[in-house]
Amino acid sequence: MHIRAAAERDLRRLQQIETAAGGIFRELGMDRVADDVPPPLPALRRYAHSGGLWVAVDGRGEGAAPEDEPVAYVMTEPVDGNVHIEQVSVHPRSAHRRIGRALIDHVARRAEAAGVPALTLCTFAEVPWNAPYYERCGFRVLAGYELTPGLHNIRAEEARAGLDRWPRVCMRRELGAD
Repeated sequence: MHIRAAAERDLRRLQQIETAAGGIFRELGMDRVADDVPPPLPALRRYAHSGGLWVAVDGRGEGAAPEDEPVAYVMTEPVDGNVHIEQVSVHPRSAHRRIGRALIDHVARRAEAAGVPALTLCTFAEVPWNAPYYERCGFRVLAGYELTPGLHNIRAEEARAGLDRWPRVCMRRELGAD
């Protein structure tokens, strides 16, 4: 597996990954999430141009993508002095191979090298591959009083989009605190 910055040629593939990865939410009765449309190309392009879009490429395994075709991605942006992980998606054919974790760790190393104090994200509290997974990746759930203004704004946008139908949390992973 190799992680690289996303390129224009990857963007449609990232939409396909998002759609495929979202389908697993149907197993939990979260059809609204499963049916959500992937990020539009202009949004993906904006993340790519700002340096906040990374892809994992891997040509191993049955039904694998060609060698330089993405099988997963992470989308990030600065929020209140931290790096906020907006999305991590792994194609189901490449799941359970620690690719999502590798992408998160890649973002963490880059952020730490830049002197960023933490990674943040918002996620579903009770979905096994969401908050419980991120806790195993070193994140902790933030109490309401710990939310920064930017995280409050993100949560408000999520609520407007209907995501509060299921419990959600904001999480933080400290960097450089060895």
